[in-house]
Amino acid sequence: MAGNMSKADRPDQPNAASRFSEEKATYAVRGADTPDFDTGIAAIRNVLKTLPLKPGVYRMHDARGDVLYVGKARALKNRVGNYVQIDRLPNRLRRMVALTRSMTIVTTNSEAEALLLEAQLIKRYRPAYNVLLRDDKSFPFILLRADHKFPRIQKHRGARRHKGQYYGPFASAGSVNQTLNALQKLFLLRSCTDSFFNNRDRPCLLYQIKRCSAPCVGRIDDASYDSLVADAKSFLDGKSSAVQAKLAKEMKSAAEALDFERAAMVRDRLRALTFIQGSQAINAQGVGDADIFALAHRNGVMGIQAFFIRGGQNWGHRSFFPAHVAEISEDEVFTSFLAQFYEDVPPAKSIFLDRQLGEADLLAQALSERAERKIEISMPQRGDRVRLVKQATRNAEEALDRKLAESTTQGKLLQEVADLFELPEAPRRIEVYDNSHIQGTNALGAMIVAGPEGFIKGQYRKFNIKNPDTAPGDDFAMMREVMARRFGRLVNPPRTGEGDQPQAIGGGVQSSVVSEGIPPPSVAAQLPPPRAGEDFEPERDENWPDLVLIDGGKGQMSSVMQIVRELGVEDVAFIGVSKGPDRHAGREMFHFPDGREFTLPVNAPVMFYLQRLRDEAHRFAIGAHRAKRSKAITVSALDEVPGIGPSRKKALLMHFGTARAVRNASLEDLQKAPGVSAAVAQTIYDYYHSNG
Repeated sequence: MAGNMSKADRPDQPNAASRFSEEKATYAVRGADTPDFDTGIAAIRNVLKTLPLKPGVYRMHDARGDVLYVGKARALKNRVGNYVQIDRLPNRLRRMVALTRSMTIVTTNSEAEALLLEAQLIKRYRPAYNVLLRDDKSFPFILLRADHKFPRIQKHRGARRHKGQYYGPFASAGSVNQTLNALQKLFLLRSCTDSFFNNRDRPCLLYQIKRCSAPCVGRIDDASYDSLVADAKSFLDGKSSAVQAKLAKEMKSAAEALDFERAAMVRDRLRALTFIQGSQAINAQGVGDADIFALAHRNGVMGIQAFFIRGGQNWGHRSFFPAHVAEISEDEVFTSFLAQFYEDVPPAKSIFLDRQLGEADLLAQALSERAERKIEISMPQRGDRVRLVKQATRNAEEALDRKLAESTTQGKLLQEVADLFELPEAPRRIEVYDNSHIQGTNALGAMIVAGPEGFIKGQYRKFNIKNPDTAPGDDFAMMREVMARRFGRLVNPPRTGEGDQPQAIGGGVQSSVVSEGIPPPSVAAQLPPPRAGEDFEPERDENWPDLVLIDGGKGQMSSVMQIVRELGVEDVAFIGVSKGPDRHAGREMFHFPDGREFTLPVNAPVMFYLQRLRDEAHRFAIGAHRAKRSKAITVSALDEVPGIGPSRKKALLMHFGTARAVRNASLEDLQKAPGVSAAVAQTIYDYYHSNG
């Protein structure tokens, strides 16, 4: 983990010292904005004086206060002391030390607590020198609600606040949807919302197609529905054989009683059960609850395959490709990945790996403390578990092969983009901008981001048009506002403050910030930002684009370039993309800021790639606009009246019919509305009449 250097990472002493001198000289040539080894080492030494021999977590900050690295230690003083031995560090850590200007220290009660806190902080700050879990999207679960007389079964993502049983994780929305559909056929549990349930006077379509037992209108009694819920719990807990035997017995009894309609219904449920059991890609009977992980490594890329087994059922698998793995051992990447992965996902009772990890016991202890139950991490040696791990290993290798093939193709396309738009190298970050509105209403701008790994959806942004001087439908003014806000933040980035302290784990958490020659982040945040147009070189980071594509022609390009020049933005290629004749796809025109323009052959691969970028920007912009428009539809003029909550608003609308009728009502009429006092009626009357 943090600062844990193997002998393989440590070059021979004379060569390391020589390379250190060469690297220091190289940085000196690059100018004042380059890393400074002496200042970085001095900052760390200054912190080192105050460190205890206790477990904890440390954060390294750059001159702006941004987090460079988060690490954990069994003994803080010893671990941080490794960083001042610059000649023994690998290149990655030496670059980090050169950028370090301050540190934050958090002590914990144990190394296990430090490991959990480290994963939490890495997920929060996403430092540039830590192994990062790229795909940190939340996993879907099946939730069997327990806050209603007739429990509801549903898909769930996010925080688990509802009362009930959660089953998962499932690898994807597709796998959980498939399971939910089969469960509806099998157990006939309701999936509707409580408001829908409470307002039914006849069964819905799900009852007609035999996917619900219609408890909303009394087609099933309480005891029978409870029996269905109990069967669903047994099945999801892995007791499918007992459920199957029970259904077979019910079908036989119904047939013997000549109740063929009921026998047919139970038969259909048995078929649904057989479908679920037969759709398992792997046979995991007897394994119980387990998570299976395998790592593959080739050409500097690492891929990790995860299988999720719950109750002996395969609930899907997913591939992960951690970022920032260069010069880091497989053991360290795997351990860091698992710690971050289980930050939000509840661990299974057993975790099977394809290798022995040096910190497996520590990780198991940390996960056990968080889950409040025993978690075992092991490398199976025999039996079905070895077969499952081998299957995960094979899947990891195949997924890595596909990833490398896709990366090669993507790399070729990006190089063609670089040649096409005269970039010095293949772009690492492409931003595409589009506007969406209907005759100027609900206007917004949208930004999508793409790179060597494809679309980076976690960095998509939407910009509500706020400038009152922007005329409705003025696309040029809208694009100017979007560019001013986006690149204004890049040129004058917000500093990272220390008010956002980590959550204490296990108590006894202390925090301190020590710096050398530079104000700590909390002070730096108070310094005035540089003004637009000043003669300075903006600091580039991973959020700085190499290429910006604007949906539009010469007019949009002129508007954009006016703003970015005022901000002093340079070394970013801006290209306009306009529709071809008759808005024909494949005939797009590309516009350079200097007025040059060209088109590409219809069947050129790079044209297809640029079309995908533009179409994704359209999709995101239109989706965001529709969501904003739908939200605006539900907004009532009564929402702006002070003192009018949901209950009074509903009472007024029920009494008067429309918000306009409320606005035009006399004071006496308002006082007659149910639930409206004289004082509230006076408030409503004064609000509308004082505002004309």
